[in-house]
Order: sequence, then structure tokens, then C-alpha cells
Amino acid sequence: MLFENKTVIITGASRGIGKAIGIKLAGEGANIVIASKSIEENPKLGGTIFTAAAAMEAAGGKALAIQCDIRYEDQVQQVVDKAVEKFGGIDVLINNASAINLSPTEKTEPKRFDLMYDINVRGTFMMSRACIPHLKKSTNAHILNLSPPINMDLKWFAGHLAYTISKYNMSMIALGLSAELKPFHIAANALWPRTTIATAAVNNLLGGEALMKMSRTTDIIADAAFYILSKSSMECTGNTFIDEEVLAGEGITDLSKYSVVPGAKLFNDLFI
Repeated sequence: MLFENKTVIITGASRGIGKAIGIKLAGEGANIVIASKSIEENPKLGGTIFTAAAAMEAAGGKALAIQCDIRYEDQVQQVVDKAVEKFGGIDVLINNASAINLSPTEKTEPKRFDLMYDINVRGTFMMSRACIPHLKKSTNAHILNLSPPINMDLKWFAGHLAYTISKYNMSMIALGLSAELKPFHIAANALWPRTTIATAAVNNLLGGEALMKMSRTTDIIADAAFYILSKSSMECTGNTFIDEEVLAGEGITDLSKYSVVPGAKLFNDLFI
């Protein structure tokens, strides 16, 4: 139980990757704070903060579900305050919440641009900022952003400039915080999948059922996150990890169990 009595805040944890990471860490004894907007079931998305909390408690951890829109700093601060009040501190922050819109520049409406920047960039920054005073008190503090390596190949800018720069900003926040917070022994890293992951975003926005069948399950990200967060915060910081590389570092090279359809050809994710 590597995470027994450790408190983990996860944004966007009512479904998908955030929920999977929460269940994995709950199984290791963690207290999971679910900071997400969904309190009513959306048939296209599935999951609420309450169903996620129930799943994490069923896995063996404790859970605190808090409705939060990370665009608003008062709600961000409320999550931090309630987490500390209930569990006594904060050991890990996972910035998973993200908005996606893959439109070219001319078709990117201001409200879509603002949504991505308010969630992906500002939300990640402000949630990190609010947690830092408490992370400083942890014995092995980590910040983990779900964002890609900064790949400057122009093809990643050409089709969806606004989304690309917002996600690269998340990675820059992780890298910047790794340097800023190193004196306080707080690690900051980013994690991204090599292949598409079977989530509502892939199903609804990117490629539907066909792409889902060419994807891996959320478990691969959950396992990779577990290994990153298990490492010493003094040594494992300032990285933009790819899930496969993390698992290979642990001696895990047979990844067939993570395929949605065993043996299917896998589709590379964006920025890879």
C-alpha cells in the first residue's frame, strides 16, 4: 500500500483517465479528491463525481467528491481547503482536466480558444499554485500534468494551433515548476500516451468506434502514473514522460493487455 494515507487531488476525475488513475491509487490506499464538474450523468460521457468516488472507495481508498470548475479560483481554493480539512494535507496533484478542440485557426471561435486556455493553462497553473503550500509539507510531493512532450514539428501546429499551444503550455508549467519547486523537494512531471486511449473524447470527438478499437485502455496511463508517483520527488522531476517508456523502465514490455481489441493495430496519439 504505497499510497496509504497519502492524499491525491485529481482534476477531471469523474471519468476516463482521471478516474482510472484515481482507482489505481485508491487500490494502493490513497485518499482521492475528485475535483470535477459532473454531478449529473451525461449519456454521451458517463460518470459523475459521485460514481467515481464510489468506484475509488470500492478499490480500497477513501474519496472526497467536490464539484469544481477549475476556471474559477474560488472553486479551486475550495477544493484545496476541503481536502486539507478532511485528510490533513495534500501529497499529490494530478492536473488531468482538459478541453479539446481540433479546429484550424479560422474556425476556432474566441469562446473555444478561451475555454481551452482557461482550463488547460490557467486552471492547471492556479490549481498548482493553490496546492504548493501544502505540497511543501509532504514527504514525497508530486505534481503530474497529463500533457505531451513539446514536439516542435510543425505538423502538430498546422491543424489545431490553439489546442496544441494550450497543451504545450501544460507541459511548460510542469517543467517550470520542476525547477522552481526543486528546493522544496516537490516533483513536477508530465505524462502522455503513445497511442490513443479509449475515452469519451476519442469516441465522441476524434474517431468514434473505429478509433476506439485501435486504442488502449485507460489502465496503461493509470499504471504509468503509479510508477512515476512512486518515485522519490527529489530524483524524478522535470520529465515529459511517454507511458510506454515509463513501463519499459519498470521492465514491462508486453503491453498487449492494454489493447481494447487484442492484436489490433494501434493508432498513435497526437504529438507522437
